[in-house]
Amino acid sequence: MQAGESSAARQRQGTPIWSQAVERFPPADRVLSTILTRQAAQYRDRTLFVFGETRWSYAETAAIAAASAARLMRAGIQAGDRVALMCSNRPEFLEVYLGCAWMGAVTVPINTALRGIQLSHILRNSAPKLLVIEQGFMPAIETLERDVALPDLVWTIGEGAALPAISGSITPLPALGEGASPAPVQPDDTVAILYTSGTTGPSKGVCCPQAQMFWWGVYSARALGIREGDVLFTTLPLFHTNALNAFYQAVLNGCTYALEPKFSASGFWAAARRHQATVGYLLGAMAVMLLAQPKSADDTAHFLRVALGGGVPGQFHGLFLERFGVPLLDGYGSTETNFVFAGTNPSDRPGTMGHLVEGAEACIVDPDDAPLPDGEAGELLLRSREPLAFSTGYFGMPDKTAEAWRNLWFHTGDRVVRDADGHYRFVDRMKDSIRRRGENVSSWEVEQVMLKHPAIAACAVYPLPSELGEDEVAAAVQLEPGHALEPIDVVKHCEGKMAYFAVPRFVRIVAEMPLTENGKIRKVALREAGRTPDTWDRDAAGYRLRR
Repeated sequence: MQAGESSAARQRQGTPIWSQAVERFPPADRVLSTILTRQAAQYRDRTLFVFGETRWSYAETAAIAAASAARLMRAGIQAGDRVALMCSNRPEFLEVYLGCAWMGAVTVPINTALRGIQLSHILRNSAPKLLVIEQGFMPAIETLERDVALPDLVWTIGEGAALPAISGSITPLPALGEGASPAPVQPDDTVAILYTSGTTGPSKGVCCPQAQMFWWGVYSARALGIREGDVLFTTLPLFHTNALNAFYQAVLNGCTYALEPKFSASGFWAAARRHQATVGYLLGAMAVMLLAQPKSADDTAHFLRVALGGGVPGQFHGLFLERFGVPLLDGYGSTETNFVFAGTNPSDRPGTMGHLVEGAEACIVDPDDAPLPDGEAGELLLRSREPLAFSTGYFGMPDKTAEAWRNLWFHTGDRVVRDADGHYRFVDRMKDSIRRRGENVSSWEVEQVMLKHPAIAACAVYPLPSELGEDEVAAAVQLEPGHALEPIDVVKHCEGKMAYFAVPRFVRIVAEMPLTENGKIRKVALREAGRTPDTWDRDAAGYRLRR
C-alpha cells in the first residue's frame, strides 16, 4: 500500500485528516519547508496548485519553493529580511512567498488597491530590502509620500504600466534556477507581516510566525470538515489571511488548491464546476451577491460540499442552502489570532460566530477587563493553548503590541455576547474600524487624506449599513469658514490617494460636528443618525470611482 493510500485508509477508519497533520508535524516541524518536503514525498505527483493553465504537483511545488529561495539568496536577501510583494492572484505571488518561507525571509504582502498614505506607511514601517511588484501596479509608486524611499532592488512581474523614474535597480522577476536547501527556520520565525487596518492610527503589521500558518491550516480544515483529496476553491486575494491560509489547508491535508484571479458573482459557479471544487470560501457580501444573480438551472450543478460563510447575515444562510445546495459555515478569526470560533455544518444558529474551538480560550470583559456574565456584551479577549497558534505582535510597534496583548490576553476590539448555550454573537466594533466588502478600512487613514483638502476644517469617517450586509464608508465634513465644497468634490479629492474601497460612499456637509464634553467628535451620534436627508450617496448619484 502506498503512503498516500495509507493516509486515506486511516481517514476512512475515522481519524480526521487535520488530526493526522498534528501528529505528522510535531511542534519543531511546523515550518513550511518541512511541511512541503514531507508532503511532497508522500503525495509526489498529486496536484497541489491550479491557476488557469498552471498546475503544480506536490513535488513540483517543493522544487519551486527551493528555486525561489535560491533566487532570493542570489540577490542578497538574507533570513529576516523583508520582501514586499504587491501582486494580484497569480503563480508568481506563491513563488515569492514560498521562497521567502523556505529560506527564512519575511514576505510583506500589500493590498494591491493601496495608494498614498496607506502604501507609504507600509513601506516605511516594514523597510523591505526588496520590492516585488506586478508592473500594472507601478503607478501606485508615484503616489508615495516624499519621505518614502523604495528599496534599492525592485523586481517587476508581467507587463503593464510604464516604469517610473526611481533610483535603484528595476528588473523583471529573474527566472528560477537551481534550488537551495531548506534554511534552519524555526516555528516562531516570522513568515509574513500582514497589515490590518487600525482605528485611531496607521495600519499595524501583524507578525505571523511559521507555526501560526500551520495552525490556520489545521483549525480551518477541522471547522470545514476537509477531507483528503478535496479541491479547495478560492477567489479571495492572496494578500489577505483567508486565501493564504487556504494554501496551508491544502498542503497539510493532501488537497488541491484552486485559485482564481478574483471574485466574480456571474462567473463563480462556472469556475467552481471547472475546478470540480468541493470546498469554497465566501465572505460577507459575496454570498449576498451570488443570491442576487439570476436563477439558473445550473445553480446546483457543482460539487461544492460546504463553503466558509463568515460574516454572512443569518437570514441568507437558508436561502443559500435552498438555492445552491451548499451550507455556509459560520466562523470567526482574525489576522492576529486564528480560526477560533466555528459553527456547526449546517449552522444551528445562522449568522452567529459559532462555538469556541478546542485549543483556544475566550473571555468577554468590561472596560476594566473584568469578566462579564453570559448575555452581556463586552470586549472579546482571546488566547491560545497551542504554542504559536497566534501572532507574535505588531512589527515595529511595541507599544501597540503591549496594548493589544495586555493582561495575558489578546484584546480583539470586538464587542461580543456569549449566550448561555455557548454560542458567541458579534455585536459591533469597539472603535471605528469599518468592514467593507471583506476589506478593513481605517477611519483614521481616510480622515488624514480628507484633512489635506484646504476647505475641510474637520471630518469624521464612520460606518453605515450596506444593503449587502456589511458596512459602507460614510464621512461627515465641516468646512473652513468662507469655503464651499460639494460632496462629490470630497470623493474626487479622495480618489487615487487611498484604496478605492476606502473612498466614502456617503458624504454629509455639516455646519458643526457633534462633540463630547472634551471636544472630541461623537461618531456614535453620526452613526445613530444614519442616512439623513442631507446625506449624499455616491451610488445613487451614479458616480463611478476610478480604480
